[in-house]
Amino acid sequence: MNLLFLMGAPPAGGQGGDGQWISTLIMFGSIFLIFYFMIIRPQQKRAKEREKLLNSVEKGDKVLTSSGIYGEVAGIEDKVVLIKVADNVKMKFDKSAIANVINKEVSSEGSKKD
Repeated sequence: MNLLFLMGAPPAGGQGGDGQWISTLIMFGSIFLIFYFMIIRPQQKRAKEREKLLNSVEKGDKVLTSSGIYGEVAGIEDKVVLIKVADNVKMKFDKSAIANVINKEVSSEGSKKD
């Protein structure tokens, strides 16, 4: 088989095919924009919401940890949270182990859930 046939013939007139590069750049740009708005931006939004949730945890909040333990916040240090899980039973967790703050969930009407 002829190798030049597989590679394609150069454009006539000695031009480098500038229109082809522009369309390729437009295609890659549009793919990047799709990835940004479908994947990157929502992920950044979720990370900001999680950071806001963890910073708003206060003593007395009812929480759910990532391991599935329900409890009440008994104390907060820098990155450590003391969670009361039963009478006279308190456990230390890393603050990032909090998956959800139960009593701060707000319904669409704006009232707190119980």
